[in-house]
Amino acid sequence: MQNLIQVAGIIDLAEAQMIVDEGADWLGFALRLPAKNEDLSEADAAAIVKAIQPRNKGVIITYLTDADEIKAFCAELGVGAIQLHGDVAPAELRRLRGIAPDLYLLKSLVVKADNIDELTKLVADSADHVDMFITDSFNPATGAKGATGLVHDWDVSAELVRVSPRPLMLAGGLNPGNVAAAIEAVRPAAVDAHTGLEDSSGRKDRLKVRTFVAEARKAFDRIAAEAERR
Repeated sequence: MQNLIQVAGIIDLAEAQMIVDEGADWLGFALRLPAKNEDLSEADAAAIVKAIQPRNKGVIITYLTDADEIKAFCAELGVGAIQLHGDVAPAELRRLRGIAPDLYLLKSLVVKADNIDELTKLVADSADHVDMFITDSFNPATGAKGATGLVHDWDVSAELVRVSPRPLMLAGGLNPGNVAAAIEAVRPAAVDAHTGLEDSSGRKDRLKVRTFVAEARKAFDRIAAEAERR
């Protein structure tokens, strides 16, 4: 999986269709969150996933940690990919891989001020059991691990790209104005945006989505062209 663009925090079918029309690859649905502040119901999410697949992939974004519950939830919503932001132990990831071998697993790496050693160890312990990692930003004021609108130190994500045997998706405060620079700095396999694409009402803005996708595509193409010249 390379050069993927994910837009997270889908709130309804109209928004999902707009994002698909503007060229995003994956759509993320935040569900079963700790604060129960989901953007839409599970039934609505399942209906949207059915409408956009297989051309586009629906991804559950959740804090679930139990392998059996994760497998059952993915089957219920009809998705083949899940982004795990909870503190899932490597042993539980291994068990999930065993009971759901076809499920595409993304494991979050939440970047804080001084936790590069912790994240590097998590990569080493978990890489055999996941398909992709995703770096995201921690908000020390709220304790949030994603959807913070905050940019973290891209040098940390770049180092994780270097040490990880799995591809890495970059998230955390990305928007149309910084996504190209982020891709150049980190060299990720994928990027994700959420709050950076919203208008004042909390809906995704079409122009922001269009520009984000275009800027990300151009940056990915530049990196590929550089690699070919070497």
